[in-house]
Amino acid sequence: MRRFSQRNPLVTLSDINITPLLDLAFVLLIIFVITTPLLDKSIDLKLPRGGAAETKKIDPRNVRTVEVSNTGVYALNKQRMILTQMIARLAQDFRENPNLIIYIRADKDAPYGDVATLIDGCQKNGITRYSLRTDPTTK
Repeated sequence: MRRFSQRNPLVTLSDINITPLLDLAFVLLIIFVITTPLLDKSIDLKLPRGGAAETKKIDPRNVRTVEVSNTGVYALNKQRMILTQMIARLAQDFRENPNLIIYIRADKDAPYGDVATLIDGCQKNGITRYSLRTDPTTK
């Protein structure tokens, strides 16, 4: 059905009503704002203070990040898994890439035994390049 102008009945209106498009845009914006923080499935950690910010550039393909929570939960690259499974995956990655570096992010209240067990498992598989990550002190 055609809409006609009120001034001249023979001229059709060619304007597009953008109000529904704006409503849709706002709804999508709200959905993205709400769901974006939920996508980060990392473990909530309080890193110990110390050290300086890293200045040396390292190839991200050579880095695996391991997180240890204060409750003994382990995560490899933000994916939770048990310790034996994690060590097996790290050993496999090390066989494929001998330049592998393990970043260990442990909560400051995590039991020392959990971190020591992880390091021991890495060393038994020949992985000797790891870095204990801290929250850099700012001046």
